[in-house]
Amino acid sequence: MTTSDAHRAIEAVWRIESAKVIAGLTRMTGDVGTAEDLAQDALVAALETWPESGVPDNPGAWLMATAKRRAIDGFRRGKLLDRKHVELDHELRSREESPEHRLAEGLDDHVGDDLLRLIFTTCHPVLSTDARVALTLRLLGGLATGEIARAFLVPEATIAQRIVRAKRTLREARVPFDVPPPAELAGRLSSVLDVIYLIFNEGYSATAGDEWVRPALCDDALRLGRILAELAPADPEVHGLVALMEIQASRLKARVGPGGQPILLLDQDRSRWDQLLLRRGLAALERAEQLAGALGPFALQAAIAGCHARAQTAEDTDWTRITALYDALAQLTQSPVVELNRAVAYAMAFGPAAGLEIADKLMSEPALENYHLLPSVRADFLAKLGRFAEARSELERAVLLTRNTRERTLLLERANKLGT
Repeated sequence: MTTSDAHRAIEAVWRIESAKVIAGLTRMTGDVGTAEDLAQDALVAALETWPESGVPDNPGAWLMATAKRRAIDGFRRGKLLDRKHVELDHELRSREESPEHRLAEGLDDHVGDDLLRLIFTTCHPVLSTDARVALTLRLLGGLATGEIARAFLVPEATIAQRIVRAKRTLREARVPFDVPPPAELAGRLSSVLDVIYLIFNEGYSATAGDEWVRPALCDDALRLGRILAELAPADPEVHGLVALMEIQASRLKARVGPGGQPILLLDQDRSRWDQLLLRRGLAALERAEQLAGALGPFALQAAIAGCHARAQTAEDTDWTRITALYDALAQLTQSPVVELNRAVAYAMAFGPAAGLEIADKLMSEPALENYHLLPSVRADFLAKLGRFAEARSELERAVLLTRNTRERTLLLERANKLGT
């Protein structure tokens, strides 16, 4: 194995195994920052060792065994070997002849619980939303600081500071490495789902920059969602989120033209939709519907996406069904963005005047003051009603509000088609 081959293999292993290793180490040390440092030390050891020795049969257990040794050495240097660490030392010494082989069973015993605890830790409400996203991508997504920075178009130093502050906040707040008690579980799980979907959405429709989609971020969010679905198999909203992301991800190739230009849903070539992802998404939606008495917000959004997925052509879309689903979603969320989407559905089902009536009520909504899609949507309704001057004015306002280059070009093209 060449050095470059080894490094590629190590990078792949790290993406797959790092979350498990960090989660297991956090259980042992009680501190997510210390756990990540130990895991990084093990990664460095792999970079030094594996090009010569080859990738071990169980690389995750090798990384865990190496990190445990570093932990024991650190405890010794700090004179912190209490009874727990003595037991840890004894456990490792007793398996010295082949630690990675024997530690595999012990790692597997805890990995599910530990990953679930780690997800709840990185998405703890004591952290800001930006910090939750950065820490989740770092510890559970296996992304380097630079990768996260590039994905969200912010300086690497900014992401590094967020991660450092997040780990310090968790330490100072003495956040327990555990699944929340039943009374707090629903609210905390909602935060976890929101973080994962925020990551997905930034990949699906980038808020800024030169690209309209960033598929790698969608892939990371999907991987996190699938992990969570395995760890919480009885929760309908988890399956609802996975269904929503799978169905939306199936359209990624059709959302962008040859030159990178955006292609809106009703104009997409549906033969380019990924049928495997569609089937997986619809299966996850069916699972959510079987588990839920009444669908939650993510399951409702997945059901809306399912309506689009089942339509062979744009003209076949069941807009009446979609309006009913949006009515239910609006009652649950009280979200102005959901209300704007409901306006679009009503326009498709009952005509542009019906959509404009809903959208006009959002003009005084503070949360949408700088949201470029509100004037963009209103422009579409106004143009269909023959009010072209008003429509052009709305599109020009949308152009000023968007931070995405591709979307700005699309809005300008729409405005130019309306003439002066």
